[in-house]
Amino acid sequence: MEKVNQKGVSDRVALSLNEANLLMDRAFESQKSIAEMEQVKVDRIVEAMAEAGYRNAWRLADLAVEETGMGRVEDKTIKNQFATKNLYEYIRNMRTTGIIKEDKLRGVVEIATPMGVVVGLTPTTNPTSTVLFKAIIAMKSRNAIVLSPHPRAVKCSLEAARIMEEAAVSAGAPRGLINCMSNVSLEATNELLHHPKTSVVLATGGSNMVKAAYSSGNPAYGVGPGNVPVFIERTADIEDAVSKIMLSKTFDNGTVCASEEAIVTETIISQSVIQELENQGGYFVKGSDIAALTKTAVKENGALNPQIVGKSPKIIADLAGIDIPEGTKLLIVPLEGVGKDFPLSAEKLCPIIGLYIEKDWKDACFRCIELINYGGLGHSMVMHSKNEEVIMEFAIKKPVSRILVNTPSTHGAIGYTTGLAPSMTLGSGTIGGSITSDNVTPMHLINIRRLAYHTMGREPKADGRTRGLFFTKAEITEAVQGIMEQRNRQKAADYR
Repeated sequence: MEKVNQKGVSDRVALSLNEANLLMDRAFESQKSIAEMEQVKVDRIVEAMAEAGYRNAWRLADLAVEETGMGRVEDKTIKNQFATKNLYEYIRNMRTTGIIKEDKLRGVVEIATPMGVVVGLTPTTNPTSTVLFKAIIAMKSRNAIVLSPHPRAVKCSLEAARIMEEAAVSAGAPRGLINCMSNVSLEATNELLHHPKTSVVLATGGSNMVKAAYSSGNPAYGVGPGNVPVFIERTADIEDAVSKIMLSKTFDNGTVCASEEAIVTETIISQSVIQELENQGGYFVKGSDIAALTKTAVKENGALNPQIVGKSPKIIADLAGIDIPEGTKLLIVPLEGVGKDFPLSAEKLCPIIGLYIEKDWKDACFRCIELINYGGLGHSMVMHSKNEEVIMEFAIKKPVSRILVNTPSTHGAIGYTTGLAPSMTLGSGTIGGSITSDNVTPMHLINIRRLAYHTMGREPKADGRTRGLFFTKAEITEAVQGIMEQRNRQKAADYR
């Protein structure tokens, strides 16, 4: 039994609250020393951090799997590499200090300023890659960061943060910019969320945690769950589509929130889709096994059973007491509806996927909207098709921030196989309860100060340009007199 002090707080919670405040003070003071740092110095530090994270990608992945019991080392290694090398290649030439844009025509100059101290909440499903990603984008934007890891992923998250800080310091950064809680508690996380020195919150995880971030009173970017449907339309290359779905949904045992959760296809090609799924390692759960799998995967209150998250099909099948063929890569469950009466129609974060067969693309469109509304609003969906008209119909009507075409959803949404910004934090827009629909980058962690020159009365030249940013006293007087004369004429007309 935990000891409780005079204020009714246990020693464990008191320790974590104390650490939260110490790390926040450390970050706040350290950030002051980089607030005016030049771009070249910032970029040198960011490069060192990316290189260190990339070098340690496999070791951090191994630590994460060992501590959390989720996912696969080889896939978490790829995520760590993506969150360092791929991210760095995208942001290396991004200007985040000083003047970042100058519009001479409009007379507006944009100047980047850091936000201050970022509080980063990280999930148990992607503990090290999210730490690497958030530390790098915080540094690129000249912010300090305090990370609050998931309680079941503290050790690996701490090590990722340590690697980031040591690399930053070796490249000229002051100590104290990158901090990670070692004594985690709900109370301490709330302390960070509500702390007066917190400038912005980057929350990645479950719905309750994201809601807490948005209700903290501090600015926040929240990224909640995704219930991603994938539509295989009749013109699709079925073999290629299934191959990409298998790659995506089995990647790291389905722990990425952008992974496919339900396949939707048309009756006319359904048998070909089913056959191809079986050819590539999918196993269709049938009869009473569906009930057994459902009971194992979803609790009576409708919550996902954490014991199946990031686990292999074999482990999940054993927990459910069902037999599956050797080498099964994905458990497929035919479903007739969406909602509480069909628990497996929600996000599952493991190698279980639903299958819906609809009459045509219009019915498939409605089914996808149903699935998105059931826990995936604003996040993502994917479709495999060669019909541009159908693709555009889906793009216009789907309440999501990303519609991915002919690509693995897991990899496409984060910007690995698409032109989207490389990110481990995917905004779901206001429809999904987020302030942004973007893939979050360093640009989301800067404030922009705008220098705006007087432009009223400037006459454009023939080439569309104006005569300059500055005006003589006579020009300003003439412009003001013209406005006054126009007002007087209007008043006279109104009087008549």
